[in-house]
Amino acid sequence: MKLQFLALIVGIAVASQHALAQDVRPVGGPLGSTNAMNSFAGSSQPAHSVYRNDTAALRQQLEQLEAQQVATRQSLDQIREQLGYAPVVQDVASDPGAVVPPMPDMVGAEQAGIPCPPEQSWVERLGTRYDNGFLLVESPDPQRVPFQLKFNLFNQFRYLNQNLYASTFTDHLGNVYPVDARNDFNANRNLFYFSGYVFDPKLNYNIIIWSSNAVASVVQGGQISYAFDKSFRLSAGYAALPGTRTNTGTFQFLTGVERSMADSFFRPSFTQGIWADGQLFDHLNYNVFVGNSLNTLNVSTSKVDKNFAYGAGIWWEPLGDYGPPGVARLAYSDLENHESPVVRIGTSVTGAREDRFSALNQTLPENTAIYNSDGVLLFSTGSLAPGVTIELANYYMWAQDFGYKLRGFAFNAQYYFRWLNNFRADGPLPLSETFDHGIEASAGYFIVPQTYEVYGRTSAVFGEFRDSSEYAIGTNWHPWQNRGFRIITELNRVLDSPTASIQTIYNAGMDGWNFVIQTQLYF
Repeated sequence: MKLQFLALIVGIAVASQHALAQDVRPVGGPLGSTNAMNSFAGSSQPAHSVYRNDTAALRQQLEQLEAQQVATRQSLDQIREQLGYAPVVQDVASDPGAVVPPMPDMVGAEQAGIPCPPEQSWVERLGTRYDNGFLLVESPDPQRVPFQLKFNLFNQFRYLNQNLYASTFTDHLGNVYPVDARNDFNANRNLFYFSGYVFDPKLNYNIIIWSSNAVASVVQGGQISYAFDKSFRLSAGYAALPGTRTNTGTFQFLTGVERSMADSFFRPSFTQGIWADGQLFDHLNYNVFVGNSLNTLNVSTSKVDKNFAYGAGIWWEPLGDYGPPGVARLAYSDLENHESPVVRIGTSVTGAREDRFSALNQTLPENTAIYNSDGVLLFSTGSLAPGVTIELANYYMWAQDFGYKLRGFAFNAQYYFRWLNNFRADGPLPLSETFDHGIEASAGYFIVPQTYEVYGRTSAVFGEFRDSSEYAIGTNWHPWQNRGFRIITELNRVLDSPTASIQTIYNAGMDGWNFVIQTQLYF
């Protein structure tokens, strides 16, 4: 309706100018023509007097035209303000030859013979609003109304085929447990991120909806944070304890299909808490966290005890950023094909007083964060002594990591130490502490720059009750030469896995092979 009204105003203005132009044109034709000279000759007044009178009339009509142009310009400015367009700063009265820029009215432009730009599809319009995520809503005036809403998606679809050498395993006490082989398709991870800022560009929020077909579960989480400056951001909500490198926002961009066996065994998990992070100086980064427990992903607050979990990570990139800006800045591979070397050196510590989150008469606990090195959950009945259940235990872990990238080659490694002690149980135990340590390492090279990578990876756990290891080879194909989409294939040999999770490729006690094909989408 506004555009139709605008077209009407412009049409009236054009018609008025045309009519005035007809009025000021001499009857006999342009000055200097034969008709004009004849009219001077037939007049009783001298020629110069007639010419002076016509000039005065022309000047008067020109002044009227300029006045109408100024009025029209004022009307157009009012319409521009109503439509939200910035007014055009141009003084028509002081510059009679100035041309008023046309309004963005496609109907009027077509009538004037001006070609209109082709209309963009909704996909093209959406594509212009991508900035590390699709901008769904953004205030046109952030100073007056600070608000932004951004959407990101991480999707992981996996085919897993396991070939096992045995269908059971035996723990250090002689108890026998089953091991089930898998052969399935599953939407392993779906994470929906809604993030942005509100009230102040420094006040950020993040809403996460996490789902997995593998575990038939949906979890909602979120966080709010305030960035005081580059060196200090304070956050509260749901996040990972920064106990290992993969818990600092890198799990979407690992070398292979999954966290390594060793990392899955040693690392803490996700919980509610508060944390601070930032970059201090010269690419020195930190993350300090205080949370409820090592893992409360599916545990209600009513079952969480009064003891907190603590974690801290610090890493240094002395030769420059280890990865590209944004979520992939800590990625493992060298898709960016660095022309000069970059290095990462980091360390992490974690401590917690852990509860089993279940009554002692329940054989299996709800706390599934801690495994013994023989593949048995620490808080399950009979894990350290027949018929005895551990209720509380101290967990301490220290990890160091290193990374190197140059011209499509990347090497990454991490070493872990873990202590479990100060047990409280419903019966006597044969030991007061367990100690486990382990390693992970991976190397990859893009044989086709920024497109096709081949890699190898390995990890091992040297445990109190058993040693375990794995070896894998695989490929990463980036068909669009970016980190948004890749296809991963991997062949993996596992010997006596000490950990289990349906969302990973590891079963407790597993001795056999994994073959995995996986697509991974992030935008």
